[in-house]
Amino acid sequence: MTSKAGAADGNRSPWLTAGAWRRLFRDQPLIPLLLLLVVLLVVLWWIRPSIINQSLFINTIRFAVPLAILAACQTLAMLTGGIDLSVASVASIAAVVMATQAPTQGPVVAIALALGLAAAIGLVNGIGIGIFRVHPLIMTLGMGLIVFGLAIVYQRMMVSAGATVPPEVVTLASGTTFGFIPNVLLLFVPLAALIILALRRSGFGRLLYAVGDNEVAARLSGVRVWSVLLTLYVISSLLAGVAGLLYGGAINFVSATLVDLYLLPSVAAAVIGGTSIFGGHGGYSGSIVGAVILTVMATLLNVMQVPEAIRQMLFGAIILVVAAAYTRITEET
Repeated sequence: MTSKAGAADGNRSPWLTAGAWRRLFRDQPLIPLLLLLVVLLVVLWWIRPSIINQSLFINTIRFAVPLAILAACQTLAMLTGGIDLSVASVASIAAVVMATQAPTQGPVVAIALALGLAAAIGLVNGIGIGIFRVHPLIMTLGMGLIVFGLAIVYQRMMVSAGATVPPEVVTLASGTTFGFIPNVLLLFVPLAALIILALRRSGFGRLLYAVGDNEVAARLSGVRVWSVLLTLYVISSLLAGVAGLLYGGAINFVSATLVDLYLLPSVAAAVIGGTSIFGGHGGYSGSIVGAVILTVMATLLNVMQVPEAIRQMLFGAIILVVAAAYTRITEET
């Protein structure tokens, strides 16, 4: 005989149950993320109605794209149960190399040198993590510090040569088409589509999930885990290099600390986008929305004149709270 409580539960709409909400956050993270984005825009409009205009859209996209590309680095690494804490330093040194080499070598060679250096740093990360089995957090943190030091030394050596961001990069990163379409979308949309399709349809994408879900089982199944990790961190560093070039172009300035403040937000964007820090679950679509949310949040904090230190504390709190909530959700469903 069915109890009254059971009957009441059976008559209740599934959307009103805690389990349904947990499944929604776990399986369809884009829905609550988009709702959160709408709420932030409403709050921003309520505080300063005049700020909601075309200029806000263009500036949000201009700065959300580099963050979203850095979030791609974290998403790919976190799918394997790792993390890449060197992305900010890689992005910064790539921007510095591009700007210092462009006056003498031209924009094409300068960009190639910058991305080549980024790939080389990723190769070192991949060798350390994939072959020598250094933990990703330790390896990428150490490499990030080394690269940061190299960037400072290189920038001082090249101070007499000057640094100029190529006009082509500035136009791509901060210009618009027809006055309202940010040019940076011409690069980002195909790149994002490639990453999403690669994760969903390619063998390499499936290997990332397999390694993150159970590395031992993947290795016993014949997967060359070291090769997957090496390739992953080369791709991650290349993406970080691209993000650095775009950020330098967006503000028309470069320095050894150019992208430092983007490190925590890049991790936060991936985490709130639904990618598990324990590996094996997540995707890039949520990370993109997470990057937009954090960019709008930064605008909101600017309007409220919140100090930078408080912002970094907020990003750290976001990572902790969302990671804890995600762990609870996945354990209970």
